[in-house]
Amino acid sequence: MAEQRSGGDAAAEHGGRAAPGHVLVVFPGYNRPWATWINQRLEAHGVRATLQRWDPPRETSLVDSLSDLLLARGTVLLVLDDWFFQLGPRPAGEWNEVLRGFVMERAERFAAVNLTNRTLLPATAVLEPVSLWGVGEEEAEARLLSRLGIEPRRSTGRRIPASALVRYPETPPEIWGEIPRRNPRFTGRDDLLTELQERLMDAERGKAACTLLGMSGIGKTQIAAEYAHRFSPDYDVVWWVNSDDRNVQRDRFGELATELGLATGNEPGERIRAVREALRRGDPHTRWLVVFDGWDDTDGAGVLLPQGPGHVLITSRNRGWGDHTDILEVPSFDRAESTGYLMRRAPHITAPEADDVAAEFGDVPLPLVQAAAWLGESGMEVPEYLRMVRDGRLSTVDEPTAGDGFPNASLTSWSILINRLRRAQPQAIDVLSLCASFAPGRIPLGIVRAYPQAELPEDLRWMVTDLPAWNRALDTLVNYSVLSREARGPVGNVDMGPHQESVHMHRLVHDIVARLTDGEHREAHRKAVRTLLAEADPGNPMDSRHWPRYAELLPHLEPSGALASRNPRVQTAVLNCLRYCFRSAEFRAGIRLSEKIRESWSTFMDPVSPEMLELTTQESYILRAFGRFREAYDLDLAVRDRLEEATPPDELGSLRSAISIASDLRFLGQYQESERIQRECFAEAQRLLGENEFLTLVAGHNMGVVLRMLGRFKEAYEQDVASFARSESVLGTRHSHTLNTSNAVAQDLRLLGNYREALARQEANVRFHVQVLGPQHLNTLYARAQLALCRRREGGFQQDLGATMASLLEQMEQVHGRGHYTTLSSINNYANYLREHGDLDHARELIHEAEAGYRALLGPAHPVATGVFANTALVLQAAGERADALAILEGALAGLTASLGADHPWVIGCALNTTAARNFNGRVSDAAELSRETLRRARHVLGNEHPLTLSCQVALATDLRGLRETEEAGKLEEDALLTLTRTLGAQHPHTLSARQRNRPYWDFEANLG
Repeated sequence: MAEQRSGGDAAAEHGGRAAPGHVLVVFPGYNRPWATWINQRLEAHGVRATLQRWDPPRETSLVDSLSDLLLARGTVLLVLDDWFFQLGPRPAGEWNEVLRGFVMERAERFAAVNLTNRTLLPATAVLEPVSLWGVGEEEAEARLLSRLGIEPRRSTGRRIPASALVRYPETPPEIWGEIPRRNPRFTGRDDLLTELQERLMDAERGKAACTLLGMSGIGKTQIAAEYAHRFSPDYDVVWWVNSDDRNVQRDRFGELATELGLATGNEPGERIRAVREALRRGDPHTRWLVVFDGWDDTDGAGVLLPQGPGHVLITSRNRGWGDHTDILEVPSFDRAESTGYLMRRAPHITAPEADDVAAEFGDVPLPLVQAAAWLGESGMEVPEYLRMVRDGRLSTVDEPTAGDGFPNASLTSWSILINRLRRAQPQAIDVLSLCASFAPGRIPLGIVRAYPQAELPEDLRWMVTDLPAWNRALDTLVNYSVLSREARGPVGNVDMGPHQESVHMHRLVHDIVARLTDGEHREAHRKAVRTLLAEADPGNPMDSRHWPRYAELLPHLEPSGALASRNPRVQTAVLNCLRYCFRSAEFRAGIRLSEKIRESWSTFMDPVSPEMLELTTQESYILRAFGRFREAYDLDLAVRDRLEEATPPDELGSLRSAISIASDLRFLGQYQESERIQRECFAEAQRLLGENEFLTLVAGHNMGVVLRMLGRFKEAYEQDVASFARSESVLGTRHSHTLNTSNAVAQDLRLLGNYREALARQEANVRFHVQVLGPQHLNTLYARAQLALCRRREGGFQQDLGATMASLLEQMEQVHGRGHYTTLSSINNYANYLREHGDLDHARELIHEAEAGYRALLGPAHPVATGVFANTALVLQAAGERADALAILEGALAGLTASLGADHPWVIGCALNTTAARNFNGRVSDAAELSRETLRRARHVLGNEHPLTLSCQVALATDLRGLRETEEAGKLEEDALLTLTRTLGAQHPHTLSARQRNRPYWDFEANLG
């Protein structure tokens, strides 16, 4: 190789060369970032350049391939590194011969840049390659121009837009998030990678999402990682999300919020919403790539899948992604790729031998990687290796049937490797066996060294005391492509310490290794893993700062046997993971986990033991939060029955059970029975625990909720004010329970008709929520939804309210999905707003969705489902479908009266709407009769000055006017207007509407409490 010179010396050396009019930049696919940068730098200095990806097939001679390059005019610039000369692959002797002969004779047509500090073939000296390795961008540009004899231009006459500038390859993207280390042996797939880039680049904005689809072991992850590295100059943000486990996936995606500089808390849903919004806006970066690796469940697509100016890449086995993204099938290697990879990794084998190995494994990349690693490390001859694979007999496991297209012969191949490691590197087998006791995918192996106090079995204690042996074992497994080390941060970061280290094991490799290492130590190793998981439990799942750790531990509970453990410390860790699922709104994961815990614990644990009671409490919380109210109720009833039979009585357990049952009944619409039980619970909590215990505070808060659901707003307000004062005193102003209770006080004020006071209080509540919990926290979203209702009732914020409600609906959907009861509530409330402002088509669409959703969730007889049905009638009535509206309202009124009683405010509101429907259908006398009765009940229940009472009064005046009873109508109308003006103001929409003699209405706010 030519001696390295500085940019200035090189310029002198090549000063006599005429600048080329055209440069053909020849590069292997993996060096595309460099080639793209070189191309732009040349054109910036007035030299036309053309990119030529070059991977000559082995069957074509090098002379012919190089001759084809010379068909282009000008200079052929080769982008070199040590891997370049294994293209084909070809022996070093063939390259040296061609360089010394064909290239030497045409040296004036060739030039080269060198991207490595490794030794190149001796004959590359003829190319006089200038080194760009390890230098800055300015120096690299100077060396490139000097080598080609190009005079640098001060100005090119045109300025390249900043957005179009190609990043210097040595400069990583501004945000580089946990991308797997680049595989230096990555082979082929160039056409597929190019097609992937074209699909993403050509896609319509907001729809640039592509799924790499294929069976296990086909190389999807490797292709995605290579794409991220190869095309990194196209992006300012590249973020990798391991998606084998939903909790890890959500947590990892949410971590991008911190890197983007977004102001959020630690709650995953909050961070996810903030990230998706930032990516959608392209603020602070428009050029982003998010890779979801191993995402097989499409259910979370609506919550996680980002849209915007950037790109999304998914790897999956699930063809259902075709409904959400573009699909790119990943085939097996073609034979040339298979043999090329084998010959590069194991240089001693011939092309026919590589062909035999590739055929044995069906060109499937994962077993080929393992075979190549074995052949390359051991130096074994191919005939002997294939004989062992074909004739080998497994002594410890049965030969599996082929699954997911994976060759049967692979298990034999892995058996050979593991038997070799048992003899040569037994500590690597210890690590493998330990990994097999975790779940596949990402394994937090560093906890082995992070918690030396954990009791490890005798054969594993070396892992804590012998760091060199630990590193040797991991290096061996990485070299044999059994594990890969997880990388964090930019490429240039130093390696993590052993305490923080994680590894990744492919699910197929995990399955095979688990079979082949299953022996006398397996149970001891599983015990060690669950002990380590318990040691790694932060101990406080209520603190969102610990949620990333819980998300990391959760997938490994079941494989390690933690769910069946009788160790109290392990059981506590399991329950804490369940509490994390509830607190972080990972309800699906929580339900699955609680079912598995119950299935296991029921075999050896007393149904009324403290652990089982706590399991029931958490499971009930999660079921209710997820909308599975009847299941929660049945679960709580079963526990109550067992507690009643327990000797001695468990007063605290019975109290917790009763509080949970009261909550179940409230969600099921049985408000009277819920209130009876809740009142008893509140009194019992005060007697048993005192006023200041958290369970007493919860019971007091729940008391206010059920009073509100019963329509007893004044009692609810008094209860909530007392609960808020107690919570503020005991827990402090910034505690989430205190914030919750303050929300309840504002809601009571709004329902009592004190709109201005409610608005002022809720504005302060939202500010506190944002300060304490962050703008996207679940509780903050709920507080913001309540604020929107306050603003709608207060009447002064109508112009911007629609956009606010639409945004809240979108965020609720991202958190819970479209069918969750909190999302349905937002759909209902937004539909009411749209109807009120004349967008009847959209309102009809949304209210039908809300109605169908609540009926499916609650059943048609539930008061909330009935109330939403009544809102449907308002849309029909506004659209002129008056007969249908009347029929719905009459049915809804009868249903609500039967379930709630005639004096409930919901019934009074539905009756108000029914009077209008009767009037509009010509039944004026019937309308007046119902209006008079409704006004009487409203005054009795809500008082003379409540907005709903005054609406009933205006409605009666309208009906009386229709019956020509003008004197009474006039007095009622005048009194109502005076009261509305005094209480709400002369410009309030209710007052203006009454003055214009518009028929008043009541719309139902869906709320399950």
